[in-house]
Amino acid sequence: MTGIELPSDLLNYIVQHGLGPGDRLPTINELQDASHLGISASKIREQLEVARALGLVEVRSKIGTHIKDYSFAPAVRLSLFFALANDLHSFEYFSSLRTHLELAYWNQACGLLTEDDMAEMRGYIEAARAKLNGKWIHIPYQEHRAFHLTVFKHLENPFVTGLLEVYWDAYEAVELHRYAEYTYLQEVWDYHERILDAICAGDFDRARVAFIEHTRLLRHQPRMQGIDGGAASESPLYGTE
Repeated sequence: MTGIELPSDLLNYIVQHGLGPGDRLPTINELQDASHLGISASKIREQLEVARALGLVEVRSKIGTHIKDYSFAPAVRLSLFFALANDLHSFEYFSSLRTHLELAYWNQACGLLTEDDMAEMRGYIEAARAKLNGKWIHIPYQEHRAFHLTVFKHLENPFVTGLLEVYWDAYEAVELHRYAEYTYLQEVWDYHERILDAICAGDFDRARVAFIEHTRLLRHQPRMQGIDGGAASESPLYGTE
């Protein structure tokens, strides 16, 4: 306990009672009792819904309410998607944040990758090329997402990994995973191969340079030009893919 007061009786209760992942919360009727929260059922339901929206608890019928492992992603996703619903240009600002974040943690994250991780990333490249070079062309979005998130999978920082996870959710929400020029897709996966080859060689700086170059590709796509709100000009490291 840190002594920090939260603007929620329910969240304060969880913290004060040291409830952790997997622990069960008392029922709403139990929480109404003065020995627990002593507030109305309607207020408890309201605070419970907020906690669920933030990904802090899981509510299941017949099982009850349990505390979830902490993730920063649900809170960021909810806020970002609200921004996107009002203005798709918000994606440009968030993607700029994502690029700077990955660059800041790049060498540290690469240094934590294992041989198995690199083999997994090689598999994503092979699967992506199979989708692009087959009889029927499919955009390898899942491989794209998995390749990048794998780079940072061992960072023990839920705020970094949460932000990066939500970036790819937003990427899908604005439908950048659905439309792309074929030459662009081939170039993207050429860069992925360069990035991985450099990581495997232990040259994280060369991999980082390749990452910077390839994040600048998507801004030239017709789909991206339609939602480019000017954020691109704010940083020499701007990019989104």
